[in-house]
Order: sequence, then structure tokens, then C-alpha cells
Amino acid sequence: MTIKGVLFDFSGTLFRIEPAEAWLRAVLTELEVPLTEAESARAAVALERAGALPGGAHPATVPAHLAEAWAARDRSAALHRAAFTGLARQVPLPDPRLYDALYARHMTPSAWQPYADAAEVLGALRERGVGVAVVSNIGWDLRPVFRAHGLDRYVDAYVLSYEHGVQKPEPGLFAAACDALGVDPREALMVGDDRRADAGAARLGCAVHFVDHLPVTRRPAALRPVLDLVG
Repeated sequence: MTIKGVLFDFSGTLFRIEPAEAWLRAVLTELEVPLTEAESARAAVALERAGALPGGAHPATVPAHLAEAWAARDRSAALHRAAFTGLARQVPLPDPRLYDALYARHMTPSAWQPYADAAEVLGALRERGVGVAVVSNIGWDLRPVFRAHGLDRYVDAYVLSYEHGVQKPEPGLFAAACDALGVDPREALMVGDDRRADAGAARLGCAVHFVDHLPVTRRPAALRPVLDLVG
């Protein structure tokens, strides 16, 4: 069946979050909190190991008191904030303001970089008349990120878990995206980096294509095969 709509995941698929050390350093600079480079590097490693950076590595372990919030973190903005600030607070930092500031930082457009071929692929889909939806497990509004990087003009719909109270791999989020594009799920392709969450689209009959969640510099053209799959 001809593909009439493509559903894209956000983090690790179209965009990549900045490295943990850059994330921390930006907030230290903003709040004028003094840390040596060595101290900052050690704190960044600890925050990354804790899973405190949304869009970064998953936590090595989730503390028992955060397990419930972590499991449902993408169902609401409140749960998302509670889960990630809670994980960050497992790491001692020199100023308590840093925890909320770190969470705020990850929602800014400057914290995200599009993959090199994202604009090319999204633009080509627009030229072919193929609908595009962004389907993300997330706890905040990512639309400003797309606008700031000039990719919003290629997106027909945003289907975000916290706005629907449903998170991937549950099929409801993919169904909402297909409805927003006006396409049958069997005419849609889901593109993502999470073999568990994004594979949920297959339960509706969507085709699924995976890319690897790599740094931007190590993944220059992984999205281009989508154009061949669409035909």
C-alpha cells in the first residue's frame, strides 16, 4: 500500500539533545555557580548515569520512590518534571537552584540540534505531498524547538503524549497521529529510534523503520532511506 503519511519520533530521530556536560555548563553559567572544569565534568557524568537528562541515557537504576513517576513520566507534564528533577536530585550539586534550572534548560531550542538530513527529508516529503506528524513521548511542548530550527513548516501535526495522557507503545498515540493526518494506519510509516516504544505502531498496521540514537556528528544520513520507503 502507498505510504501517505510518515510519523516521526522527536528525540534521537529528528533531533538530539546536547551532551550532559554542555547541558550542565550552560546552567552553571546562567546562574553564575562556580565549578571547576573537572568538578563540572564529574557532575555531568553522575547526572547522565542517574538518567537526569531528558533525551539522554536512561537511568542505571530508578530509586524506589521515583519508580511510579518514571513509569508514567510521559503521561503528564507534572509527572515528567517530577521524574527528571527527582533523578537529578540524586546527584549532589552546589546550588539547589540548579535542579529546576537544568530541567528548564532541556526544554529550550538551543539545547537541541537537528540531525543533518532532517530538513532535507522533511522537505522532500512535503514536496511529494506526504503528510508528516511528530509523535513523541514527552512532557512539554516541543513545537518551539521545531520553529526555532526552521522545521515547523514541514510538520502537519504534533501528537505529544502528555497532551493525550497516552504514551508509546500504546497504540492510541499512533492512532491519533494517523487521524490528524487523515490517513489509514496501513498507509503510514513510523520512524523512530526506540525498538520498544515506536514498534507499537505496528499493532495498528503501520510500517515501522528504525534509526539509531547516535550523536549528530555520527549520524549524517540515517533518515534518507525513509524517502525510498515512501516511494
